[in-house]
Amino acid sequence: MSGRPDRLSWLTARPFAHRGLHGAGISENGMAAFDAAIAAGCGIECDVRASRDGVAFVFHDAMLARMTGVAGSLDARDAADLDALALPDGGAIPRLAALLERCGGGVPLLVEIKVQGRTVAPLCAAVARDMAAWCDAPVAIMSFNPLVLRWFGQCAPQVARGLVLTQQGKGAVRGMIARALALWLGKPDFLACDIRDLPSPFATHARAKGRPVLTWTVRSDDEQARAARHADQIIFETPRD
Repeated sequence: MSGRPDRLSWLTARPFAHRGLHGAGISENGMAAFDAAIAAGCGIECDVRASRDGVAFVFHDAMLARMTGVAGSLDARDAADLDALALPDGGAIPRLAALLERCGGGVPLLVEIKVQGRTVAPLCAAVARDMAAWCDAPVAIMSFNPLVLRWFGQCAPQVARGLVLTQQGKGAVRGMIARALALWLGKPDFLACDIRDLPSPFATHARAKGRPVLTWTVRSDDEQARAARHADQIIFETPRD
């Protein structure tokens, strides 16, 4: 942990809407979902990938089909091509720069960087470029990939960074080793733990040491009550269909 509790207090001040407040005709990770979250007084969690020409776009899947009806991967298209595509609600795929502008430096924002493997620098650099104009804003990056956190620790250390964790589908020993390695590589400021893994001695220990623990994705009253006991804040979805 980087020892910045004063700078991280915003992480636990209000819940985060997972991919914005979507549903009922409002697309996930779309500007309408983000506007709904802002109107409700929530923070925002979003996913980010890079276009072929290195522009950060807010989009969850590697492939475009589910959310746009267009074949192929997002990273195989240039930014101008992606700007022309539409989400199911008719809105465009937002650029991260546009979402940061919409948040205006006042809305807490968690940017989950979606990248696998060791080649993380192009996407991390694209995100860091967009964030540079909002250095005092309540914005953090997070990722399952500890190399993303390591890149930011080395190249943009002022940005708060979180490690996203799940033990689902992992054996106890394998999961513990992978988690220990990820913590060593990423040196996160905060954790984002799978709600299905709570309660856990690991999360309890992290909180006792002053490292904030968020939990995802909270979808029910029971999960919200469990999160209240075993985490510091939630990343949630509310059924709206």
